[in-house]
Amino acid sequence: MKLTAPTRRETGRRDTEGMAVASFVLGLVGLLVLNFVLGPIAIVLAVMALRRDTPRRFRARLGLALGIADIVLLAVLMAANGTTSWSIIG
Repeated sequence: MKLTAPTRRETGRRDTEGMAVASFVLGLVGLLVLNFVLGPIAIVLAVMALRRDTPRRFRARLGLALGIADIVLLAVLMAANGTTSWSIIG
């Protein structure tokens, strides 16, 4: 039985799927905490996955939208409170 290493294309495709999922998860978590850090990371990962033609295009686009929403949320909260931190309690 001969084992062969995965080809470059298979590895690259799996990497782009991981980037798409990671951008979605980071964008989602960024809505709750650390939106000024996780939002831009989600955007970068989503753009990289989309440029590399990921099979998970919808998840990458969703990650991109959530990353943008993180930044918009941060801007709204900064305008309302005058600070980068926020709390549900008040």
